[in-house]
Amino acid sequence: MNRKDTPFICVRDLSVAYDRKIVVHNINFTVNRGDIFVIMGMSGCGKSTIMRSMIGLLPPHKGQIIIDGTDMWTADEEKRNHIISGFGVSYQSGALFSSMTVWENVALPLQLKTNMNISEINKRVREKLHMVGLDNCDDLYPSEISGGMVKRVAIARAMALNPHVLFFDEPSAGLDPVRSAELDNIILDINRRTGTTIVMVTHDLSSIMNIATNAVYIDINTKTVGAYGAPRNILRTTKNGEIIKFLKPNGGKHETTK
Repeated sequence: MNRKDTPFICVRDLSVAYDRKIVVHNINFTVNRGDIFVIMGMSGCGKSTIMRSMIGLLPPHKGQIIIDGTDMWTADEEKRNHIISGFGVSYQSGALFSSMTVWENVALPLQLKTNMNISEINKRVREKLHMVGLDNCDDLYPSEISGGMVKRVAIARAMALNPHVLFFDEPSAGLDPVRSAELDNIILDINRRTGTTIVMVTHDLSSIMNIATNAVYIDINTKTVGAYGAPRNILRTTKNGEIIKFLKPNGGKHETTK
């Protein structure tokens, strides 16, 4: 699962509906192994809907989501559950359990899904918390830490089972620019150190330009793909005024960590 630049996730002719109302349609893109892939676009364009279908929460109206050669939604339940077990998901709000400490939140997937003993679980939890810069926070509750720290704990929990793919839904939403940049660097570090494929939903321009290796732009008007490729390449080659406005709202003055 560590081969770079080879197709890992293929989304083909995907349409997703709520109560028979088509929300997005004819969505096509490929995520390579080791990518930091961004699903981008304006609020309300259907980014999170696409991700929900990709992680197994929302069946397609039509089309395919192929994970490592297997169509997730036509596979039998056992196979689909096996595919989903290789995902780690961090939601926009963090979705931590308020009655559990930081340690307990990160340990929960290991307790539910593995036969690891307490010593092994403790080692894994501390390893993941260290990766997100949260050493010595084990005994704190979500109410005792900042919003940025909550998001880091959520990422650590998503990594607990060493997934093949990490899905992040608006990871920097609600953070100030400094904390957002710190979170971007954590995501970059995770990708570089582990080679894990990362799929992000975001409209945060700084994150898109600084960490995405590849991206798909969902047009809010047509609810389909408006552009596909590395964000800087899209900006350089597109003739679509809405995409240019989205990617270059301030004259193209983007800070970069690259």
